[in-house]
Amino acid sequence: MDPQYPARRTWEPRARPQIRLTDAERDDVIGVLQEAFSRGQLDEAEFDERTGKAMRAKFGVDLVPLTEDLGLTPAGAPRSGHAGPFGVFGAQGGQKGTDPDVPLTSTPAERVVAAAGHWGNYFVPVVAPLVVLLLSDRISPYVRRQAMESLNFQIFCIVTGIVSVLLSWLIAPLLVTLAVVVGWTVVPAVAGVAALMGRNWRYPMFRVLKGG
Repeated sequence: MDPQYPARRTWEPRARPQIRLTDAERDDVIGVLQEAFSRGQLDEAEFDERTGKAMRAKFGVDLVPLTEDLGLTPAGAPRSGHAGPFGVFGAQGGQKGTDPDVPLTSTPAERVVAAAGHWGNYFVPVVAPLVVLLLSDRISPYVRRQAMESLNFQIFCIVTGIVSVLLSWLIAPLLVTLAVVVGWTVVPAVAGVAALMGRNWRYPMFRVLKGG
């Protein structure tokens, strides 16, 4: 307060609160760590330790020390050298999301789990990819993305099938129903094989759930 003018308050800037991280932002950093591990920049113990810290991180500033010595940004590209005081995530706790078109690295174990999320639909539709998705925070971004793809496909088949049955008195919906049945029978098998090969499989349909 100004002593000459008691009613006048001096202006003091207020610090902007940090925004909590999203799962997609944690996945970005885990993807960088996987890339660094595959390049030999991190040994297995360092990779496990940093991955665990990334999964438990709350704000962007918590993630900066995990990647700043690797020379990579969360998008996996070389750093431009213009990161802010809180690193590539900025003071607001991260502004990037996981680009579904950016390939993700994976380990053999992660590929098996991802394939199970696809093939499990033959035994427990929807439930299998949902369980894998819920557990993916402890596994990897690759598993999360594949589980999300599988879950989206199952929801798509269910919704399309119900609508087609309701309109079964028309010819076109009947053909759609047949296509859905054939797709549901064949496509998850192909997706599982692709996951075992480490491919970033994308089902050819619209996506009800966003993310991953």
